[in-house]
Amino acid sequence: MPWHRYANIYDRVEVPLDQRDWPNARITAAPLWVPVDLRDGNQALAEPMDPERKREFFELLVAMGYKEIEVGYPSASQTDFDFVRLIAETDIAPPDVTIVVFTPARRDLIERTAESIRDIRNDVVIHMYTATAPAWRNTVLDKSRHELRELILAGGRDVLEFAGDRPNTRFEFSPEVFNLTEPDFVLEVCDGMTELWQATPQRPVILNLPATVEVATPNVYADQIEYMHRNLSRRDSVVLSVHPHNDRGTGVACAELAVLAGAQRVEGCVFGNGERTGNVDIATLALNLLAQGVDPMIDFSDIDEIARTVAHCTRMSIHERHPYVGDLVHTAFSGTHQDAIKKGFAEHRARAEATSRPECEIDWRVPYLPIDPADVGRTYDAVIRVNSQSGKGGIAYLLLTEYGLDLPRRLQIDFARHVQGHTDETGSEVTAAELYDLFESVYLARQGPVELKDWNTSSDGSTAITLVVDGRDHLSMHRDIGPVEALTRALAGIGRPVEILGLTQQSIGASAVTYLEYRRGDVTGWAGGRSDSVLAASMAAVLVAVNAP
Repeated sequence: MPWHRYANIYDRVEVPLDQRDWPNARITAAPLWVPVDLRDGNQALAEPMDPERKREFFELLVAMGYKEIEVGYPSASQTDFDFVRLIAETDIAPPDVTIVVFTPARRDLIERTAESIRDIRNDVVIHMYTATAPAWRNTVLDKSRHELRELILAGGRDVLEFAGDRPNTRFEFSPEVFNLTEPDFVLEVCDGMTELWQATPQRPVILNLPATVEVATPNVYADQIEYMHRNLSRRDSVVLSVHPHNDRGTGVACAELAVLAGAQRVEGCVFGNGERTGNVDIATLALNLLAQGVDPMIDFSDIDEIARTVAHCTRMSIHERHPYVGDLVHTAFSGTHQDAIKKGFAEHRARAEATSRPECEIDWRVPYLPIDPADVGRTYDAVIRVNSQSGKGGIAYLLLTEYGLDLPRRLQIDFARHVQGHTDETGSEVTAAELYDLFESVYLARQGPVELKDWNTSSDGSTAITLVVDGRDHLSMHRDIGPVEALTRALAGIGRPVEILGLTQQSIGASAVTYLEYRRGDVTGWAGGRSDSVLAASMAAVLVAVNAP
């Protein structure tokens, strides 16, 4: 490998090493979490969020308890501008949520940003940024240190001109690529901004110090943050913030060490979305605190619903091994792990009985499970799952190898309950053929009062749906949407709504199979469809869902 082409961090920038107290510090309280999914995360999506998905994501962040949310880059797109105006003109943002808007240090864009926040009743943070590292100064901006400092201060004066008198408004500055900027220069610029903006303890300035491109071990970032923490002027009037990226795969460690070094605020994305390898994962950070007995101040009690919403809004799947939220993170395949977990659960239950306390309240000590899956809304069904010889893994293995059915993880869990009921009733071993017949009867062959008599899509983009209920035809027309959405709207129109939570499709030879996770009222479940085309299989799955008991 051409290792000689890459410079060590200590050869690229001075790293302050005079004094470090962070190795002896402990995290005893959560920092202020600031999700940037709607701006930094959104700009990294192949298909940026439309207004409906952006609003859904914002409402999720509010429901989880985030109190400061970066909502967009209003000078960069009309969609972002309009979303900020939506916040101003509606009540989707509770009064205790602070709205953050993002802008470069350019006068016309600052003016546009200030226009977007007009009449917002919430507290607002205007976040201005400029890249400060030598490679960016020289190659991208073509500015000397002095010229760049003047550009930044000019941007700060523009912020004051357009928003300085606005009530309930604070200012944030990010020296982008802080971690590759000379310490004396970034300190000079940051002190210049707090002086210009007249930072006070009552109206502090946020100084956000990004590891925009992660290039060093986390201890280096901690040294850099502690240097700023110790040497900033007006330190009691500064909220010290960090924004680590994950280029080396150690963004979480960088954020944790930065908090030890004096950072009070962390920007990131809920599950780590972002440019390249992503922003720091603030869900992992928060749940790491939970696992250490520190209140994360954010509600992850229904992590599957959070994951579904994030995946829907971003159009990005979440890896099965993603910390805390992945479908397999509480699952043991190894026999020795299974045995330890079983014994741990038995001890946990016995201790709860002995102390006459609920299992959900006593100390958690089960081996191999850093947190109780129930604390994030998971059941214990998925914990001991196993391999090709037993349990849910065995069921999935047989259906895949014998019949080509590649069941999604949560469907495996759901189907395993039906298999368990069958084996308890018969007391005998279940063959692959019996598994297939049971799967078909539960998910594919469900009959009910609603029939899909006909559907067709015209060249003008309209879809006609004919449903039959109790012998009566119900015809409806739908424009500019696909057949599956047209069917769900037609069902809602006759008072039988079905919400599609997830949809997985596969081809098996000449056939297509759809697995559909749905919600009807307060009930969630699974349905399947099989046909000669993927679309027809999906339509069939929706009918199975609506006819579920």
